[in-house]
Amino acid sequence: MNKLLLHPAAKPLVFLLCLLPFGWLVFGAFTEGLGANPAEHLIRSTGDWTLRFLCIVLAVTPLRVSFKLTALARYRRMLGLFAYFYVAVHLLSYAWFDMGFEVAEIAKDIAKRPFILVGFAAFVLLTPLAATSFNRAIKALGAKRWQRLHKLVYLIAGLGLLHFFWMRAGKNDFAEVFVYAGIVAALMAWRVWHFFRQKKVIARPATASRAQPSR
Repeated sequence: MNKLLLHPAAKPLVFLLCLLPFGWLVFGAFTEGLGANPAEHLIRSTGDWTLRFLCIVLAVTPLRVSFKLTALARYRRMLGLFAYFYVAVHLLSYAWFDMGFEVAEIAKDIAKRPFILVGFAAFVLLTPLAATSFNRAIKALGAKRWQRLHKLVYLIAGLGLLHFFWMRAGKNDFAEVFVYAGIVAALMAWRVWHFFRQKKVIARPATASRAQPSR
């Protein structure tokens, strides 16, 4: 699997697969295939794909470590940028189709409706992560600072779930919310388990060395 992931054609193929949902939406828009309310379909679909890509990004490390797929690391940055791409299209669709680019009205709507405020906060927090997803930014910030900054993805995923929950609360439809929440919870639980497991592994050699008799 690592050999396949390192193949020169693998990364362009993954890029095209990530772009496929957007291409399908554009095709649907031009062929009137987005249903009775195309604007709502576009907004909802891009929001769904944002959550999906956040879940995929969070799944990279568990999959890489659990199955020793070291080559997966080279895809994480691209997947994160696609999460930002879809949230940007999501916000653009809302600003365009729902609000007609009326900045004052958009500001009022964000302040008035909590689920939009939370979604906008997630977009704002995701922006510096996208802006620093380049080698020069990593060198400028330093590896430790860069890693601390990019841990914001956990908070962003939580805000994305809360945004989705409040949006669905009006229709009392939480089935999909629970699916995404379960996936994120499982991925976060793995991280907690892995953290404590690593601490035990590190502690064992130290304990063993202290237990050895002095000569």
